[in-house]
Amino acid sequence: MSLQVEKLEKNMARLTVEVSAEEFEKAVQAAYLKNKGRISIPGFRKGKAPRVMIEKMYGVGVFYEDAANEVIQEEYPKAAEESGLDIVARPSISVEPIEKGKPFIFKAEVAVRPEVTLGEYKGIEVEKKTIEVTEEEVNAAVEREREKNSRMVDVEDRAVENGDIVKLDFDGSVDGVPFQGGKAENYDLTIGSGSFIPGFEDQLIGVKIGEEKDVNVTFPTEYHVKDLAGKAAVFKCKVNAIKVKELPEADDEFAKEVSEFETIAEYKENLKKKLTEQKERAARTEKQGLVVTKAVENASMEIPDPMVMEQVRRMMDDFARRIQSQGLSMDQYFQFTGTTEATMAEQMKPEALKRIKNSLVLEAIAKAENIEVSEERMDEEIEKMAKMYKMETAKLKQAMGDREKEQIKNDIAVQEAVKLITDAAKEVEPKKEETAEEAKTEEENKAEKEAE
Repeated sequence: MSLQVEKLEKNMARLTVEVSAEEFEKAVQAAYLKNKGRISIPGFRKGKAPRVMIEKMYGVGVFYEDAANEVIQEEYPKAAEESGLDIVARPSISVEPIEKGKPFIFKAEVAVRPEVTLGEYKGIEVEKKTIEVTEEEVNAAVEREREKNSRMVDVEDRAVENGDIVKLDFDGSVDGVPFQGGKAENYDLTIGSGSFIPGFEDQLIGVKIGEEKDVNVTFPTEYHVKDLAGKAAVFKCKVNAIKVKELPEADDEFAKEVSEFETIAEYKENLKKKLTEQKERAARTEKQGLVVTKAVENASMEIPDPMVMEQVRRMMDDFARRIQSQGLSMDQYFQFTGTTEATMAEQMKPEALKRIKNSLVLEAIAKAENIEVSEERMDEEIEKMAKMYKMETAKLKQAMGDREKEQIKNDIAVQEAVKLITDAAKEVEPKKEETAEEAKTEEENKAEKEAE
């Protein structure tokens, strides 16, 4: 094999690979041996026809495609390694016309990892965030906990009120004709939830247990069932039961039941502490995002299109795995959403480009700052992964190849780069919003200076 490397624009390169006629002939002979059992030639038993007879009947190039694929699969990885290029996407392969007794030549256009020119990444200014947890937020957290510990209580001595949960029989019709999905028995409906057609739930207020009522509604013009959109309907309803959600009192007894604290005051104080920690983590994450975005904006690089499409492919594969875990295939997803693979790929391109730029810049920062990952740090990360996968650390480490370990090391270095530039960022006070009066005064002062 001989190789020529040609640099192209926008971080692309072309590898021209030449394989000797003798080597290609071996591949053609292998293709013949592999396929002859499926070929019938008059006068020969199936699979016994000589190669020369098959080529005479079907053409000298009958086995060229299989041979070419075999040679490319074997020789491209060698050529990619020999080129010394950092190839970041699948190649685009083209084959020169094949002639018997001549060398086999193919070309591979490849995307090469872009060089990053870093701009400012230390001392990036970000707006300072004030962390504050209000009494209202603490009370809201208490309410959520009360909701979680609520119980349903039967009501028998009154009619339906807003907020009640009713067990309901209903049978709907349009112009006296029942429609699909318009009938149910003992359906649990929360009055005031807005889960039914507008006006439906309001008309049940005041109805007693065992009573029947005709509920008259009109389907919205944008209703998802086109045959019902904008149509007037009647639902014959019967209330079978009324339940109300009963929440525990927010007192010391409640605090003892849901926490390790003796009083509601202590419980609320602990909730405030947790909410503060949550906000601090969220603020830190937001700060990291802002700093990384700014560092990327300050850097320059040229991303080859195949690199973006390779990232899109990975993202689509991840998405497919997620929905398959929910029992849905991609074909079903496309059918249900009315979208296509091409549309999804196009929608993913901006996010793919963002991820690539973030990764390249952070890797460049890690290199510029000589961030090195120790074996101890690697072991810590592998131990975390082992716990997540419920494996023994030693077995997981043994199962990992050099490429996987290098990727973990790279990921840790990127995390350290994010921490470095986040810690080095300058927090500045939020800019005060200028009032209309202040803006007017500034304009007047400017006009006076110009007049002078």
